[in-house]
Amino acid sequence: MFESTDLNLAEYDIIFAGGGTCACVTASRLAAAAPDLKILLIEAGKHTKGLPNIMQPALYPTHLISPESGALTFHSCKPSAALGGREVVVPVAHCFGGGSSVNDLLIQLSAASDYDDWETTHENPGWGSKNLIPLAEKLETFQVNTSAETPGDAGPIKVSYGRMFSNVGQEYLNTVAKYDTSRGFTEDVNNFKTINAYGVCTNLLRYIDEKTGKRSDVAHNYIYENEEANKNVSILVQARVKRVIFDLGGNRAVGVEWVKEHAAGSAASDDEQVHTVRASKLFVLSAGALGSPAILERSGIGAASILSRHGVDVLVDLPGVGENYMDHPNLLWATHCLEEVFLNPGLAESECQIAEQWKKDDSTILASNCLDSGIKLRPDERELEQIGPAFRFQWDSFFVPSPDKPVIWIGNLATCVSVLRLVRHVFVIKEYPLSKGYAHITSGQDAFAPLDFYYGFLDDPADLAVLLFGYKKAREIARRMSVFRGEHRGSNPAFSANSDARLVSRDGPYPIDAPDIEYSAEDDVAIDEFLKEWVSTSWHSFGTCAMKPRGKGGVVDASLNVTDDLSAITCIDGSIPPSNVSANTNNTVIIIGEKAAEIVAAELGIDLK
Repeated sequence: MFESTDLNLAEYDIIFAGGGTCACVTASRLAAAAPDLKILLIEAGKHTKGLPNIMQPALYPTHLISPESGALTFHSCKPSAALGGREVVVPVAHCFGGGSSVNDLLIQLSAASDYDDWETTHENPGWGSKNLIPLAEKLETFQVNTSAETPGDAGPIKVSYGRMFSNVGQEYLNTVAKYDTSRGFTEDVNNFKTINAYGVCTNLLRYIDEKTGKRSDVAHNYIYENEEANKNVSILVQARVKRVIFDLGGNRAVGVEWVKEHAAGSAASDDEQVHTVRASKLFVLSAGALGSPAILERSGIGAASILSRHGVDVLVDLPGVGENYMDHPNLLWATHCLEEVFLNPGLAESECQIAEQWKKDDSTILASNCLDSGIKLRPDERELEQIGPAFRFQWDSFFVPSPDKPVIWIGNLATCVSVLRLVRHVFVIKEYPLSKGYAHITSGQDAFAPLDFYYGFLDDPADLAVLLFGYKKAREIARRMSVFRGEHRGSNPAFSANSDARLVSRDGPYPIDAPDIEYSAEDDVAIDEFLKEWVSTSWHSFGTCAMKPRGKGGVVDASLNVTDDLSAITCIDGSIPPSNVSANTNNTVIIIGEKAAEIVAAELGIDLK
């Protein structure tokens, strides 16, 4: 592996437009199997090798709070009426390794039926759970004893329980054991089949190397620390792909144009130097759910109406490009808590005591992401009545046929967010939102122009109804925890002063057997308004180059080819899922990278061994 600098007129066998999670996985597997291949990864962001704010698990929030770190790009969405006119900002990875290097390190596996939907509902042979679940084993090495369905023992990614645990997480579990007695517990809350069981505090699996206390990501474990097998891999960082170059016939991808990375959102200068690099065998689009559709559109592949509007010659009229945007709507709020809680400081400076201790023996809270408990929850009949009729159609048509699918994730996050000793210890995520968005270019020439990006969240009333139920459920748990000392007025609904649901300050928790809050219609309106103001992204951008039939809005086929009209152009990243998964998307994206390696290897006649 070596660093590429001057790439003008250079040629490689395979070029990856993007150096994120999928690109690292697929390139590493191909490089090891075929040492004669010349492979290039072009990444808009910077290298991540050994950086403390990447490797220290607890510091993942710093990328959000300190944008100057440069590890994320922040995309602004159009104002949404469903969100009260609010403009949501969606961060996506902007660094080598992609989301695997900057996410919250929590391992979540989708419901097995999610992958079966890809194969059957969306007509993608070879993409069912029987094909993809074995790849989850291939990618990981479990460092703990577990009853997990697929405990890998030789994969690049290290899986453990981490090295530190918060007492807030344990208290959460102590509380639900007494409060939610209809549900039990599991040693593995994040496998392919378990639902309605709370995850045991010390058994919530993470992408953390138990031996070192460091993040286990694809950049380090597939690429940086595997240099002997990656001698034929070149990496170009701080380079943004502008468009794909096609041969004179106009249907075969032969390379890319790229420009030097500069401040996102700034206009391209007239004298900006455009570099070219060519691929003799294959061009791989791997720029993520917001990057890949933009590259396709600037290259003349997308809806003719959008391309024409921005002065791009239409090579292929493909309306699905940039559509089908998916994420998981996330609601997270704060409460006051007991002083003696064990919290993630979130913003620890490198010279502080705990950071210095982490450098010595990895034994501090920096070796934890402080996500210590949670549940994939599927409502019972009584709870379905509470959610109401807006959700009933999705329940009957989508959830009932797939009993392994959860409706929401309720989790615990122990992090100190201010001197007021707040702990954001509950959050709720809807797993399969019906609302969808889109992402399109606003310029045919400027690779740095902001996207025409619409989030779509809460457009469908069913999504609002489920999150309202989730808030109530999670709030009942939070107010019974022994660390509870009242609710923070700045990050909860504005209930009226005479409401039974009003916010209170407390010297201690509510009793386990205290009656649940009775919410009035006025209270529900207050929660709805709160949801519109606070619901945000889970960093799970997905689906904008969907793998499904062209007539159904598809962009790539089951072999990852971008339509039958083109050759030698493949799409491999989080843009290809045709439908959502009930999990943090990182594991699924790594699996896509492994599956893509198999597909590309077969196409090129390579034995992956």
